[in-house]
Amino acid sequence: MKSRTIIAFDFGTRSIGAAIGQEITGTARPLASLKAQDGTPDWQKVEKLLREWQPDLVVVGLPLNMDGTEQPVTAQARKFANRLHGRFGVQVALHDERLSTVEAKSHLFDTGGFRALDKGSVDAASAVVILESWFDQQGA
Repeated sequence: MKSRTIIAFDFGTRSIGAAIGQEITGTARPLASLKAQDGTPDWQKVEKLLREWQPDLVVVGLPLNMDGTEQPVTAQARKFANRLHGRFGVQVALHDERLSTVEAKSHLFDTGGFRALDKGSVDAASAVVILESWFDQQGA
């Protein structure tokens, strides 16, 4: 069993959710939601997260259409992943994120009602869903 620390990002053009997880447990928890301007985050805040948690891997959710085809934001998510690797030298994996937001909203509503559905909470919870889905796919 691997014991890597992994950060996941739920990419969005206005907000990017972040979650942290441990591969050995296969679980994740929300970290933050970072504001973005047309898909570009405050890189200093991203760097602060990476320095604080020192992940062994970064997983970026890849937004695809339900039929698996790419959409315009898919290329922006790939660009974000490439920039993470280029700027910070971290290993990056892309992971299909279809339905992560729906699942995150459902979980947040179940635990906190409609008041829990603010944008930042949903984005960070979506990053948790992405990471735990990635763990499941890896057999963690």
